[in-house]
Amino acid sequence: MEPETITAGLDGSPESLAAAHWAADEADRRQSVLRLLHAWILLAAEAPDTPPERDRNAGARQLVRRVRDEVQERHPGLRIVEDLVGAEAEDALLRAADASQLLVLGSRALGVWESYVLGDVSLDVVGRARGPVVLVRAGDRAATPGHGRASGTAPAHDARVVVGLGLHVPCERLLAFAFDAAASRGLPLQAVHGRPLPLHAYTPWGLDPDAEKELTKEAEAEMSEALRPWCKRYPGVLVQQTVLPESPTRALVQTVFGAELLAVGRRLHRPPLAPRVGPVAHAALHHVGCPVAVVPDD
Repeated sequence: MEPETITAGLDGSPESLAAAHWAADEADRRQSVLRLLHAWILLAAEAPDTPPERDRNAGARQLVRRVRDEVQERHPGLRIVEDLVGAEAEDALLRAADASQLLVLGSRALGVWESYVLGDVSLDVVGRARGPVVLVRAGDRAATPGHGRASGTAPAHDARVVVGLGLHVPCERLLAFAFDAAASRGLPLQAVHGRPLPLHAYTPWGLDPDAEKELTKEAEAEMSEALRPWCKRYPGVLVQQTVLPESPTRALVQTVFGAELLAVGRRLHRPPLAPRVGPVAHAALHHVGCPVAVVPDD
């Protein structure tokens, strides 16, 4: 059986290089093939025997090979496929997402706030892909050569996989992805759920502690029920449940610091006029510093 493929999109930026290194680590961990994809509408179709001096794609080819050589040095046994595609980047990346276990893209950070600045292509691919897409930014400790955690090395004391869990939406694919990511890394999984307090919890003299306790207890019971079958399927994964009386976006951003990976869900089929990426995924992509996996679900 042929191994599965993990695709990294390259555009020559430091962010796409970070994405390639993260994708290589993941491909090595999963024993998958790494596909380095560079897509540009102006790439020329050329015969296999075209001499180097007439190769109009020489610059693009050098870009991909430079990244391949750097990645191969870190992962000498990894099978790497170079792919130059003469097409619009968005179309090529969406096709790659359909054919890959994972699509990994770079994303630019803004100043000292560690926020993602997503271009139109990246955001549209995240919102339209039918498979998981991971966004990685340059400088992230999990994506920097020499700072990634190799197989068998000890994780940082706060290292974990975090999953943002909605309890009234489909989440089977999201939980499968999150548990598999935690198991393959030998890390605990922190499931985070935010649930705002109802209006009746607020009184003229402050917050009603009984109402807060009741809401939290109810959400914890629902979370335990949702996680139970996955805990049985992955008995080696230590699971921590976190329920906060906050909006889902605030709860996630507050708790994810120090994580190696954040996984969030996205509705695969959204209403025609609704944004392609929901508020939780959008907040994660813009305000979380670690790699973010967006997993579509029905």
